[in-house]
Amino acid sequence: MRIALVLVILGAIAAGVLQWANAAWDVPGPPAAKPTPTVVLIAPGSRTHTVAQMLEQKGVMKYGLMFEFDLRLRGLAGKIKAGEYAIPSQASMAAVAKILMEGKSIQHKLTAAEGLTSEMIWKLVQADPVLVGDAGPVPEEGSLLPETYLFTRGETRYGLLSKMAGAQKALLDQLWPARADGLPFQSLRDAVILASIVEKETALPEERRHIASVFVNRLKIGMRLQTDPTVIYGLTRGYPLGRGIRQSELDAATPYNTYVIAGLPPGPICNPGKDSLAAVLNPEQSDDLFFVATGHGGHVFAATISQQARNVAAYRAFERRTGPDSSLAQAPPASPRHKSKLGPD
Repeated sequence: MRIALVLVILGAIAAGVLQWANAAWDVPGPPAAKPTPTVVLIAPGSRTHTVAQMLEQKGVMKYGLMFEFDLRLRGLAGKIKAGEYAIPSQASMAAVAKILMEGKSIQHKLTAAEGLTSEMIWKLVQADPVLVGDAGPVPEEGSLLPETYLFTRGETRYGLLSKMAGAQKALLDQLWPARADGLPFQSLRDAVILASIVEKETALPEERRHIASVFVNRLKIGMRLQTDPTVIYGLTRGYPLGRGIRQSELDAATPYNTYVIAGLPPGPICNPGKDSLAAVLNPEQSDDLFFVATGHGGHVFAATISQQARNVAAYRAFERRTGPDSSLAQAPPASPRHKSKLGPD
């Protein structure tokens, strides 16, 4: 009789515990110490007990042992996934378990802006505190696709750079077969070189195909590209020059001086974005061979040297009227210092 009575009592206690555990499963948890979600990091191979205790220490729940008990009771203990998670304030144990089992880690992001050199992007990746490992060597210039990339904690720096290179390759594989007929280049590398120049010549997406047409037209007739960004790249490898280009630098026969060399420079001068790559492979149809800054952030185009001379004169007049600090100059115009040569900016 005593044994039976003990068993009955134990059964009642067990039933009560189960009932309590079931009831506690959906009860809201404690409010977070801060107005933002609580970030928890679960390392690969973490034991259920360790996870439960860490959640209690973080203030996500009051009783880590109860959470562990409920997980085991429901057969969920082995389904918790490693990762970095944001737990909302007052999340119930059921809600927390769902987050940890879905494995949707916090997404971090890194933006590689259009027009940055490979070294600049490499430095951004190397400095990111969430990525791990070494970034490896600086990627080849112009081989990365500028974009905002999402990643989770623990991804490698080298892996993210590889993802950028893969993204550019995938885009070019899509754009190249659909390129316009009669382009004055035969390789993807030449397309990237020209796109990098277009990228540095204008920040306006709506201008890129027109800018591309000017350079394409020049290449077709053997006319020099005469573009400042290539000269600057030859001097600083893409970092700001911090001064005007000297006449001696314009006259120097260096590989990236397109005022002296014919055709394209030997390599890209930055990493061009999607719009610039698309622009050089399908440029606008025009007869234009020249462009000059307007002073309002864009450019005006011309097909003849006489029209270009009038456009340059108009820009000079704008400079005299407004001065360098005028609010009308919404973006720094490409330098017209070489317009005696009547080439592009």
